[in-house]
Amino acid sequence: MAVYTQVPTEELEALIARYGVGALVSAKGIAEGVENSNYLVDTTGGRFILTLYEKRVDEADLPFFIALLDHLAASGNPVPRALADHEGRQVQRVSGRPACLIEFLPGVSVTRPTPAQARSAGAALGQMHVALQDFDRERPNSLGLSGWHALAERCGDQLDKIAPGLGARVADELAWLDGHWPATLPRSVIHADLFPDNVLMLGDRVTGLIDFYFSCTELRAWDLAVMHAAWCFSPDGARYDAALGDALVAGYDAAHPLLDEERAAFPALGRGACLRFLLTRAWDWLNTPADALVTRKDPLAFLRRLDHYARA
Repeated sequence: MAVYTQVPTEELEALIARYGVGALVSAKGIAEGVENSNYLVDTTGGRFILTLYEKRVDEADLPFFIALLDHLAASGNPVPRALADHEGRQVQRVSGRPACLIEFLPGVSVTRPTPAQARSAGAALGQMHVALQDFDRERPNSLGLSGWHALAERCGDQLDKIAPGLGARVADELAWLDGHWPATLPRSVIHADLFPDNVLMLGDRVTGLIDFYFSCTELRAWDLAVMHAAWCFSPDGARYDAALGDALVAGYDAAHPLLDEERAAFPALGRGACLRFLLTRAWDWLNTPADALVTRKDPLAFLRRLDHYARA
């Protein structure tokens, strides 16, 4: 989440009036994240999130994301649906951007998860995968292995401005993944970005899974590998917490049992997860506008995580 586009108050008031959710009381930009412009919106009828889609989110993909969230919500998963206005439209045009008014879910994202919280979050991911077994839509993963090659090429020599030798290390890792990627594992629609800040919790209970805008059809177990890399290390990526890792995988396995071949491929999946986020963070680090209300994230935190999976 971030704020790239400023929305005039008068336009917000006109937008909210189309939904029958009361009058606008306040709207505050949300700075976390790097993908879209987001506002926390309070009205006399409740609280909502207004998202304006920018950068990597293609407007043509919005029907997929909306259908995915509607399907998961109907299956009892704690996800936020896009609301429809008086004319039944879920996608609006706000300040020149496609936008949705989205349900607000209670809870907070944890910065230092406990094993109990990791177990609950892993179970929530497993339950989501169970619910998606009968979801019949697909979306290609633009940030899979071929996308990592393309992004590394776009970053080019600039990678070495982040850390000396980073470009060569990325090239070596891409070559290794080309030869070892477990492409025959079962596939599903996945979240693909279930970091702690995309899981809302009250205590040890998951109350929300949010930010599905990287969701795609991909290796199902890669979703768990992404989550493992995001949840189970110190923020700088230097220290792995085995108790968190064990709890996360146990929670997932209880809800959606892992196959033996998925377990065997987990180190390679973890390496792929780390390279994906190293590269997208590197691109954002090099290209985020200086005047954007956005928090840039350290690419090298995922290089250190990658070292852990490479040793495995």
